[in-house]
Amino acid sequence: MNLFLRQPAPYRVSESDTMSFSKPEPEIHSTLMTLPHATAPSRNLRSIPTALRLLAVAAALLGTAHAQLSLTSVVDLALRSNPKVLIAQADVNKARAQLSESRDVYIPAVAGGSGLGYSYGFPLGQPTVFSLGTQSLLFNYSQKDYIRAARAGLQAANFALKDARQQVEEDVAITYLALDRAQQRKAALDAEYGFATRLVSIVQDRIDAGQENNLELLRSRRTTAQIRLLQIQLADEIATDADHLARLAGLPSAQLTTVSDSIPALSTPTPTTSGVADSPAISAAVANAAAKRQVAFGDSRYILRPQIAFVTQYSRFSNFNNYKEFYPTFNNYNAAAIGIQMTLPIFDRVHQDKAHSSMADAVHAEQEVRSARTQFLEGRLKLQHAASELSARAELASIDRELAQNQLDVLLAQLQSGLSNGGALMTPKDEQNARIQERQRYLDLLDADFQLRQTQINLLRQNGQLEDWLKSASQSQPGASAVSVQSPTQ
Repeated sequence: MNLFLRQPAPYRVSESDTMSFSKPEPEIHSTLMTLPHATAPSRNLRSIPTALRLLAVAAALLGTAHAQLSLTSVVDLALRSNPKVLIAQADVNKARAQLSESRDVYIPAVAGGSGLGYSYGFPLGQPTVFSLGTQSLLFNYSQKDYIRAARAGLQAANFALKDARQQVEEDVAITYLALDRAQQRKAALDAEYGFATRLVSIVQDRIDAGQENNLELLRSRRTTAQIRLLQIQLADEIATDADHLARLAGLPSAQLTTVSDSIPALSTPTPTTSGVADSPAISAAVANAAAKRQVAFGDSRYILRPQIAFVTQYSRFSNFNNYKEFYPTFNNYNAAAIGIQMTLPIFDRVHQDKAHSSMADAVHAEQEVRSARTQFLEGRLKLQHAASELSARAELASIDRELAQNQLDVLLAQLQSGLSNGGALMTPKDEQNARIQERQRYLDLLDADFQLRQTQINLLRQNGQLEDWLKSASQSQPGASAVSVQSPTQ
């Protein structure tokens, strides 16, 4: 059956996302309960929310043996379910609550209680049936610093969330490209293995005809064995990359395959002096250092600064204790008080030591920012130089592959026309060797291209352009997209 879903930007299930399955697993309901739900129903039945589309993808994947997902679909699933992002989001929620906590000290806190009990002899306390009291802060020199610290902490948490999202996006993109490269290598190795097997057969026939020696047969068999070893290693690599990609997206283990057309073009970002100065991780460290500096300011202003609080209290006393025996004028069982309480800390070594500790923490955080920024700038510069070198290597590998293809075309033309090369006739053995060489050059090109694109993705993240690149992949596939689910018999 086919499920046709309309996809809005920025991220969506690609029209090339396909999956085939045998039957759903029994744990489909419990898995779907962990996935995000749509926040609001759509007024247009043909416009399904993104969360519902992802649920359709995940539901099909739960019983799939083979699944094909676009790059943007995997990125969107990973951002919704990856533990790194969810942890960072929880930290943002915590920082937002801490900011509210620092402000809410000015809101009166209401508390009630009771101290009712029997007493004998001279009263030892107030026989309170119940009491209500409120207390709130009116003025504190340090509280504004603590509020600024909490606000900076929220900024740091937001930057950390952005950094976590970019880490997941980078990991997904590189893993997706690695899996795509491995699948292309598999097709090339399968073809090369066929050529090598054909070469062994040709050499064996030539040996039987007395035209070749056993040394050439051993060489051809060794080439076949090497290709077979590469196929085994590549199968392990594909399984590892597909499993890692599925875990990043929060999907059950499945044989994921890529959609090469969903990968947008990459180019090496040009270094500019007006580019992004800091990464989100460094911005988070800067905000964290600012928060610690504000805490240090607040702690240093504790001594010799008045603290003013607003206090109210009401109590209802009991009438069956022996208060009248000792207080004959005790006739009013209601008591209320309202006023302002002012405290002036004069000498407090504990808070003085705490202020020194807070200042040391602030200095430590600021120096960590300097060190992290230096490492970041040095690493980005190295990546820019590496990208230039890898670009040249990729161009060289492309030329080598083109030369091998041209040599193969010339050889095939000579075989068809019966011409010779320098007096020696071209043989099927020469054809297979040329085909093997062309496939090897193609494999070299795939490796060089992957290394270049991996470096370019790293640079995109450090320049703050990774999300724009992923959005360009989503925008390059406009219109309605389809998620097709097919049975293996089709």
